[in-house]
Amino acid sequence: MTAKPASGILRLLRPDILAMVGYEPIEPSDVLAERLGLSEDQVAKLDGNENPYGPSPRVLEVLGSFDTYHRYPDPEQRQLRGALAGYVGVSPEHIVAGHGSDEIIDLLLRALLAPGDAVIDCPPTFGMYGFSTRVAGGTVIEVPRKEDFSVDIEGVRESAPGAKAVLLASPNNPTGNVLPRGELDALLALELLVIVDEAYVEFAGESYATLVPQHENLVVLRTFSKWAGLAGLRAGFGIMPPAVARVLMHIKPPYTPNIAAEAAMLASLEERTEQQRTIQLLVEERDRLANKLRQLEWVRVYPSEANFVLCRLDGHEGRDIRDRLAKRGLFVRYFDTPLLHDCIRISAGLPEHTDQLIDALIEIGGSRAS
Repeated sequence: MTAKPASGILRLLRPDILAMVGYEPIEPSDVLAERLGLSEDQVAKLDGNENPYGPSPRVLEVLGSFDTYHRYPDPEQRQLRGALAGYVGVSPEHIVAGHGSDEIIDLLLRALLAPGDAVIDCPPTFGMYGFSTRVAGGTVIEVPRKEDFSVDIEGVRESAPGAKAVLLASPNNPTGNVLPRGELDALLALELLVIVDEAYVEFAGESYATLVPQHENLVVLRTFSKWAGLAGLRAGFGIMPPAVARVLMHIKPPYTPNIAAEAAMLASLEERTEQQRTIQLLVEERDRLANKLRQLEWVRVYPSEANFVLCRLDGHEGRDIRDRLAKRGLFVRYFDTPLLHDCIRISAGLPEHTDQLIDALIEIGGSRAS
């Protein structure tokens, strides 16, 4: 069945954009609470991998006392790039900061892809990779992950001649597993730009950022959304070869990230000891959540080094469990893909959120497999 031709002003827009399936974002807690007729504090939001402890007190203090919101930020990001470089262990010429790591993904793909050029995507993974590739006019070559969610290195190798880049998350979202060094080395040997998204690396411990100066085809992405609790400010950056960084600085909007996000990032880096405490709390809660889920015989828990847990439900559909939990004010993430149709992803939250979730799952499915 052919698509109906666009009419009116839409006929001027790209047909492929009009036909695209959009990225499905999560909704804010106030909207979810209003929908259920609950107060916001009655909602356990475990669907966005957000940090429930929020930013450090130092960040709130800095944002509250900041007095130059009426000025544009430094378009060269001098202070910020210097601080970020010190944080990850490279020189500032390797750094580009943006309006979340999503902006860095978008900039990289727009700089890389001419219409029809291809990028390798390895689902299940973060949906923005394929989405942003299509927005940039590129083509997505899917190389599905193996049954244990590891990357099919041979499959990527076979697809590499027809592609310009491969995008991989480590730890991977939504599965929680990391990309081993040996597999990264195998990918770097290919004629591809290897983009490693380390959005959750602070919960895992090992970053590949310091390898960037040694490889002209490696880019590492980082964010402050998860570990630093700055999801709402959209604060991210990339570590990349200086030549690529110069291109991105040339094509990016001149004043991103905004001045509030910049101030918050700098304050977060100053207050890393406090943030390390909340990171540890979330790691401990992730592990406690996983252990409690394993006690339910109808739930299979996958190992995770991020701030969430993916689990497969025996005898239950992920969508159904998500919807039944939502009616109780408990929000988890479901991905409508063949490899994940009976899975849900649960963010590490506060201890009381874990307890409420486990009680609800026992009520819904029992403590044993159905």
